[in-house]
Amino acid sequence: ARVAPLCPSERTWVVCGKDHVEGVRAALPDLPVAHLIVESVARNTAPAIGLACVHALREDRAATLMVLPSDHHVGRPDAFRDALALAAGACQNGDLLTLGIKPTRPETGYGYLRRGAEKAPGVFAVEAFVEKPDAATAGRYLQDPSYSWNAGIFVFRADAMLDALQRHLPKVHEGLTRGGDFAALQSISIDYGVMEPESQTTHRIALVPGDFGWSDVGSFAALPEVRALDARGNAVSGDAIAVDCDGCVVLSEGKRLVAAVGVRDLCIVDAGDALLVVPRERAQDVRAVVDSLKSQGRSDKL
Repeated sequence: ARVAPLCPSERTWVVCGKDHVEGVRAALPDLPVAHLIVESVARNTAPAIGLACVHALREDRAATLMVLPSDHHVGRPDAFRDALALAAGACQNGDLLTLGIKPTRPETGYGYLRRGAEKAPGVFAVEAFVEKPDAATAGRYLQDPSYSWNAGIFVFRADAMLDALQRHLPKVHEGLTRGGDFAALQSISIDYGVMEPESQTTHRIALVPGDFGWSDVGSFAALPEVRALDARGNAVSGDAIAVDCDGCVVLSEGKRLVAAVGVRDLCIVDAGDALLVVPRERAQDVRAVVDSLKSQGRSDKL
């Protein structure tokens, strides 16, 4: 709904894994059947985005794509659509556009974008993609208006993205455009595979700043941004209580009560058969737990 005026269902594509097909169909009943692209295996964002480009160009040789991750919260949809519309116009020269989010805290779990000169009204060159910083560096970025969070929201002409894939990931490009085995493609993100090298070679990466109530709800640490808080900034959900706590996420999805007392800035998540406790500033490190469970053959806990 947040992008429907810009991109109706007949112009929408969804790329997902097999486990998410039923959920996508339930959430988007008007999505054309042919527009649900199911990956045989997960191969990260570069192959997934390239696959969407190939399919879109079969229907529209002048297709412009907006890449919108499914786990984002947008508090001000009107401002979001305005930023997307500006980016959609700016990318018609072949640039690859990204939306840069104005930081609201010294976040160490996100990558950053450093913007350069203004290329057009409201559109800036991207000088660099910056890795996830330490706390002190993130604090400096918060005070520097040239730094934005990298939200992974992109807008580009589909043919321009395929050209960039051919320059930087030629084997991925060949596999996608010549009907190769998707499972055999390199697993690599669009940031590492295309956007970063493109910003240092052709310099065709541009940024539209965004301030539209964005939050990456794929991170437990971001839940306080999208849930109601108590008087001390705690986000409490399910059969859970927080006593004398500050800035905590306490979430119970199981049958037992979860109680937190006298702690601050923690994420405490009870999924019923698994319990997670992690400092909010390290919530992004949960992926290390995921990797460890997979290596132990315990994917049933994921």
